[in-house]
Amino acid sequence: MLKAKILFVGPCESGKTVLANFLTESSDITEYNPTQGVRILEFENPHVTSNNKSSGCEFELWDCGGDPKFESCWPALMKDAHGVVIVFNADVPSHLREIEMWYSCFVQQQFLQDTQCLLIAHHKPGSGGDAGSLSLSPPLNKLKLVHSNLEEDPEEIRMEFIKYLKSIINSVSESRDREEMSIIT
Repeated sequence: MLKAKILFVGPCESGKTVLANFLTESSDITEYNPTQGVRILEFENPHVTSNNKSSGCEFELWDCGGDPKFESCWPALMKDAHGVVIVFNADVPSHLREIEMWYSCFVQQQFLQDTQCLLIAHHKPGSGGDAGSLSLSPPLNKLKLVHSNLEEDPEEIRMEFIKYLKSIINSVSESRDREEMSIIT
């Protein structure tokens, strides 16, 4: 069985925990409580298999606290990560500046490919966020950007997340196949 570790990172109060709970079908949280360090959610998704193989896939979703006071923990969180999802609140201008730092620390410095990263512009309930008016500077503009609004269209973000998980699992599977071939030859 293939296993993949996905990090959810981003600024404080961007909606990481709400999205993580929704996408892993975990419990709902009704009031805001900042994540202290990290929460690890383990889940399987029946819609995700590796390169059409029948074996299932397990995921660990690491919901990382957005407070800079946890920066000393980041190297431990990043270890062996297969993918990074950067969640930000598109309605908060400072978040657009902050996500560059998250990308630099969690994607570039870990030598992850851009395909291993997903940007989620999360629109909180009642924000009425405009999904079309977001312009990102390089290198963020090369990343897959998905808008999420759990009130208006929750299934869209779920389908985009499943596509992302499939790409991560294919990458993990290909890497494992290469490793096995190098042992054989």
